[in-house]
This record gives sequence, C-alpha cells and structure tokens, in this order.
Amino acid sequence: MSDAERKTLADLEWDQVEQAVADRCQGPLAEGLSLHLAESFEETERMLAEAREARTLLERNDPLPLDGICEIASSLQHLEREGVLDASALKDIRVTLRAAAALRRFLAQRKDSLPYLHRACAIDPTLDGLAAEVGMSIGDDGTLLDSASAELARLREEVGNLRRRIVRKLEDLIQKRSAILQDSFYTIREGRYVLPVRTDAHERFHGIVHGSSASGATIFVEPRELVDRGNRLKMAQGELEREERRILAALSELVRQYVPQIRAAAEALDHADLRGASAQLAVDLGAQFVELCQEPRITLRGARHPSLVLAGVEVVPNDIELSGGEALVISGPNAGGKTVALKMLGLAALMTRAGLAVPVDEGSACGFFSPVLAAVGDEQSLARSLSTFSAHIVTLRGVLAQAGERVLVLLDELAGATDPEAGAALACAIVKTLVERGSAVAVTTHYEALKALAAEREEMHNASVGFDFDTMSPTFRMTMGVPGGSNALEVARRYGIPAEVIDQARSALPEHSRNFETLVAKLDAATKAALDEQSALEEDRTRINQERAKLDLRGQELKAREAKGLGRESQKLVDQVRELHARLDHAKKELRQRSEAESVEAASNALREGAELLGELDAHRLSLEPEPVETSALDPTAVRVGDRVWVERLRSPADVIAGPARGKVRVSAGMMKLWVDVTDLRALKEVSIAPVRESSAASAAHSRPQRALRTSDNTLDVRGLRADDAVALAEAFLDRMYGAAESSVFIVHGVGSGALRVAIHEHLARDAAYVEGFRQATRDEGGPQVTVVSLK
Repeated sequence: MSDAERKTLADLEWDQVEQAVADRCQGPLAEGLSLHLAESFEETERMLAEAREARTLLERNDPLPLDGICEIASSLQHLEREGVLDASALKDIRVTLRAAAALRRFLAQRKDSLPYLHRACAIDPTLDGLAAEVGMSIGDDGTLLDSASAELARLREEVGNLRRRIVRKLEDLIQKRSAILQDSFYTIREGRYVLPVRTDAHERFHGIVHGSSASGATIFVEPRELVDRGNRLKMAQGELEREERRILAALSELVRQYVPQIRAAAEALDHADLRGASAQLAVDLGAQFVELCQEPRITLRGARHPSLVLAGVEVVPNDIELSGGEALVISGPNAGGKTVALKMLGLAALMTRAGLAVPVDEGSACGFFSPVLAAVGDEQSLARSLSTFSAHIVTLRGVLAQAGERVLVLLDELAGATDPEAGAALACAIVKTLVERGSAVAVTTHYEALKALAAEREEMHNASVGFDFDTMSPTFRMTMGVPGGSNALEVARRYGIPAEVIDQARSALPEHSRNFETLVAKLDAATKAALDEQSALEEDRTRINQERAKLDLRGQELKAREAKGLGRESQKLVDQVRELHARLDHAKKELRQRSEAESVEAASNALREGAELLGELDAHRLSLEPEPVETSALDPTAVRVGDRVWVERLRSPADVIAGPARGKVRVSAGMMKLWVDVTDLRALKEVSIAPVRESSAASAAHSRPQRALRTSDNTLDVRGLRADDAVALAEAFLDRMYGAAESSVFIVHGVGSGALRVAIHEHLARDAAYVEGFRQATRDEGGPQVTVVSLK
C-alpha cells in the first residue's frame, strides 16, 4: 500500500470502521483488526458473497458457531522454535480445535446454501483426533488430568497421602502444644510444613527453624517428628513435577506435527469471525450490500455516514452519483455536509472492497475502485517545513501521478489557502486533467469558476448542500445538478459576528458575487418548493395505498364472513339430515315389527325427504369444494417464468413470476407471493369431469336406499400430509369409527400425484380387522378425491 493510500485511510477515518468491525468479533480479531481490501473485482465479489451468506444466517437466527476461539498464534510460533507449551496454552489450542470442528460441521451441513463460506473456511478433519487426544490429558481449566499417565496418577495419589498424614500430625501437635504456640494454625515456609512457636518457648519445641515473623515474636518451626515425612513429600513432589514436564513435552511434540493444519484452522476461524462481525455490523447500521458493477461508478441511494450512524446521530440521507471520467463539484455553506458527502463516497468504495455492507438504501451500486486517493483536512506539517498550501500541493502531486481509470479521487477545498483567483485557476486545471485521465473525481469548493466549469462541461456535474434561508442554517441535504452558494455572510451572522460588520462586508462584495448569491437563493427556494410538492405527493400516494389496503382487507373480511355464513347453512343442513336419518332408522324398526300400509307410507315419505335433502346438501358441498386437480411430475430445469404449476405446499395452482434461482422460484397464487422449492412444483393436467347427472328425489330414494351419509363426524381429511402420517391418522380414525358403530366412513385424500390415495388404499387392503371393503366415491360423494370405506 502506497503512502498516498495510507493517507487516504487516515483522512477518511477508516480506523473507526475497523474498530466497529473489531467490536463485533468474538475471537482474537477483537483485540486488533486491520481490514483487508480486495485487490481485484473477483476478490471483492467473493468477499461480498461470503458476508451476504453470514447475514442470511443472522436473519434466520442461525449464526456461525464461533464460541471458544482463543489466541494461539504465539503458542504456534513457540512450538516452531522447539519450545514446550504449558497446560494453559495446550488448553487454548484444544478449545480452538473444538471450535474449528464445530464450524466445519456447521458449514458442511449447509454447504448448499453457504457455498462461499464453506469453501473459504475449509478445515482439516484430522484435527478432531488431535483435539480428542489433547483433551484426554488437558482439562477445561487448563490443568493436567490424572488420565494423562498412570505414573502421574500414582504420584499425585502418593503426594496427597503424604500431605494428609503430615496435616493430621500437625493438627494433633496444635492440640497438644497449644501453650507454646503463637496461634492455632500451620503454614508452609520454603516448601516445608511449620508451626508458629513463641520465641520465648522455642527451646521447649524441638525441630528445624525455617524463619521468623517481622516482629520477631514468632518463629516458624518444622516439628522434628515431621522432618522425615517432609523429606519424602519433597521427593515425591519433585518426581511429580518431572512427570508433568515429561507429559507436557510429549503433548507439545504431538501438537508440533500439526502446526500448519492448526494455523490454517485458526485462520479459517478468524475468517468466519470477520464475516460474522461484518454481518452484525450490517444489521446494526441498517446497511445494504451494494450491487457490485463492472463499470467504475458509484450510485448511492439514501447514503448515511457509518460513523455518524454508529454514534447515534440523526443523519440526513442523500443520493450521490459519480462515474469514471467524470467530476462531481460539491458546493454550499461551511458546516453544511460537503466533506461528509465526500468521505461517504470514499468509504462506500473502501467498504465494498472490504466486503462490508454500506449504510444505503436498496438500488445502490458500486464498482471496483483501486486506489482511492483523498486530500481532506489541513495537511500542514511543521516537521517537514510545509505550510497548509504547500503540503496540499505535495499531496496533489501524488494524486496526479496515480490518476487513471478505476481511480477514485476525493479533494476537499481544492487549491484553497492561497490567492483566490490563482487557486481557482489551478483547481479547474487539476480537475480537467484528472477527468481526462479517466478518474472519478469528487471535489468540494467555494470557487465560482469551478462551479461554472462544471455547468459548462458534460462530463462534470454540480451538486450542492442546502441552506435554509428561513432559519439561516444548513439543511445537510444534497441536491444533484445544482451549484450551491457559500453563504459565508449568513454563516458568520449565525455564529455571532455583529450585524454592522456583516453589512459592511455585503456592500463590499463585487456585483457578480451578489448576483450569484441571489440566483442561488432563488434556486434554493424553487428546489425547496419542488421538494415540498414531491413530499405532499408522496403522502397522498401513501394515503391512497393505505386506503387500498383497507379496502382489500375489507374485501377479505366479507369473503370470510360469507364463507362463515355458508358454513352455518351447511351445518344446518347436516343437522336436518341427522334428524331424517333418525326417522329412517325408526321407520326401519317399525317395518320389521309390522307391515301396515301406513308404516310403509311413512317410511317412503321419510326416504323421499331424505333424498331431496341429500341432493341439496351435495350441491351445496360441491359449490364450496375445489374441483379435483390432476398433476404429473415436473422437470425442475424446465420451469420458466410464466408457467402455471401446482404447488404442493399451497395445495393450489400458481403462476411462476421469478427464478429459478438456487433451486427456488417465486410464485403468485392470488394475492400471495412467495419463494418455494422447485421440488414442490408439479405440472398441471387437464381433467375432464363428467357432468353431474340429475336425478329426482324419488329415483334417488329407490336406486340407493342404503346410501351412506357423509358428515363431519365420519369424514377424515388427510390432504397435505405425508403418506406415513396420513396412514397412521387413518388407522386411528377407523378404530374410532368402528367403536362408534359407524357402517361407512369417508377418507378425503385429494387427487394430486395419486401417491396419497395409493398409500391409503394399500393400508385399507391390509386392514382385515375393521374394513369390509372400500371404493372410490361417486360424484355426489366427492369423486376421485374421496374413498368410501365400509366397516364390519
């Protein structure tokens, strides 16, 4: 990276963006992050795709698993220098390998939906075995486990036993010799167990003195009877330490063999951590991943400076456009937002190259710009004996040397801090040269000559930040295509310069400057009026859309109410049929008991009324139920926009309106539009249905005297279920109906591909416990989408 590019990063306060990403990292990157800027269009495209996948995971509440990433770079360097790691460092490596395994499994399970992240974060699966082997010796708290070796376990037990015997003896001595002890406790001095004995009584307590208190009133004595035990403990501890060092050396040697793979796994974790942090920053900023375009241009919709957004400042969004071989001349009052807009252009280009989302609205696009060159702020350097203007000229010299296609140049107050006429001439010449070399140039200025040049040339465009003459303050809103006035006198008045000074300055202004300021004021007023009118139109449009939505909702409510009313009517008909069914049963019993003519006539009347009511109920039901639809398998590669297909998920036909893309298509079914898997689609077939044959009530009564009555109680609807679930539900339904002494039941399975009907029929054919027989329903009973089952 050149010095000019490093200066650009400093001028644009790029470190604030890096810190914002680092604050959202979970691993070592949180301690210090330097964002990599892509060196090519293809690398930028890949980085943006990875970040988009990470954001998709956040939106699904399924983030990348990144818990437990530790800093292990220094440990790996120590191993490469033939060093031995302590237990804590080995624990960090084990925890990091465990995190790497979790990430590898996570991405492998989602490699179809996360192809870029899966490819970028490849991790060697053999590291799982290393993590398990290290885990057998190193605990989660960073200590050696007894399972590390049998000798380690034996020595620890021996040391523990010796220590316990010594402590028991000390406690016994404290009880017996309390009269000459300074206090009732024991302590350790120089690795030996000692008791606090009063100085005036030490001759009565035999042992080895290991020190005294600061006051001299207490001496610390190792009892004579514990010296041998203390020696044995000291020797055992030495053996234990040697065994621990041996185990750590062996583990370090084992890990050393995998250093390249471990380093690659750590880099993969850091890469995933960076993409996860980038996605979280996008959510926090309300940012969008801009469309990466081949041509060198920037189109920002509703752009907001990321640092201001993160600081909680209410930012006025602006639209900004700039292309290669063109110049954008931004003018307007001081403190009006010119420099902020300039920095926003640079940050958008850099954030895109870093794989970050930009705080803009949808419809924004950005090409690949490299390098991005900026000259922003006071560049005075006392160390180099450079004034503000001379330091600025040195920077401009470097910019001119690197200018070319796909170079973004940002110049704040170009050629200022010098004679206005000479500065204006120099500014115009520099901008023209940069444009001729194909660079995309954005410049802020107060020079009227530069504004006039932008108005004259097609490849240059004016833009202005607004100034509210009513409140005498900047609006921070940018208007493309219009130059802005500096409004220096109004700004001076706002910040407390006396009115008489302002008046004198105004009278001293040249005529052309006063005319220009007046023209700009009128233009601002006209622009404000146009924006107000546009805002009013937008409010009207919003209100109309709201009213339209209310009408649509009202229409849906009316349809639902109508359907509910039809449901009540259907229930009323069902209740009447049940009553007639009871009368028929009663008539049958009477016919069995006697054969009087009046009983036969009563039964015939009941049958006739029942047949009429059944005909009315069937007609009502058929008017509510959809016609059966026949479908067939569909080749996913043959789906095109405009096709009409059957969507199993919706149980409805729909039109394809977008796609296919990544195995999904967007379909429209009535007012509903959604993305569905291509595998959920089936081709529609034309189905010819014979017309309903009309029959009189009398003929219905005589031709089908045993016709089963379909009600909500004896009907099971399994449409939309999987075959296994439907069969299990049917089995329970048949058991319940058999127990209720029903003679016939109805199973609604639909038509579709026919798989559900076949599964139901196969189950019915095997069920000898309940089923006497089954058949396809007649047209009046529901047609091919219903099976009638006769129970034993």
